Amino acid sequence: MYAIIETGGKQVKVEEGQVLYVEKLDVTEGESFTFDKVLFVGGDNVKVGTPFVEGATVSAKVEKQGRQKKVVVFKYKAKKNYHKKQGHRQPYTKLIVEKINA
Repeated sequence: MYAIIETGGKQVKVEEGQVLYVEKLDVTEGESFTFDKVLFVGGDNVKVGTPFVEGATVSAKVEKQGRQKKVVVFKYKAKKNYHKKQGHRQPYTKLIVEKINA
């Protein structure tokens, strides 16, 4: 059984037991989080939402909050003595999908 959920402006296909990295959620480590924006549930009986499947949820356990590796943003304009170096680390939440309730 699998589901397609919406989180952080993205659509993600999830299965039970899957490790998932999503945009940072405001939840502490060890807590459970429930996604209620389920677009599709597949398996024995398929359910397609318009836009969301009513009554369907996906529960996941928060394993860790973290930040990705640094991305260097370097801007410059040739022959104008302009250069700007900036770094960025995107925050994420690591989840383990526990149950798909359809």
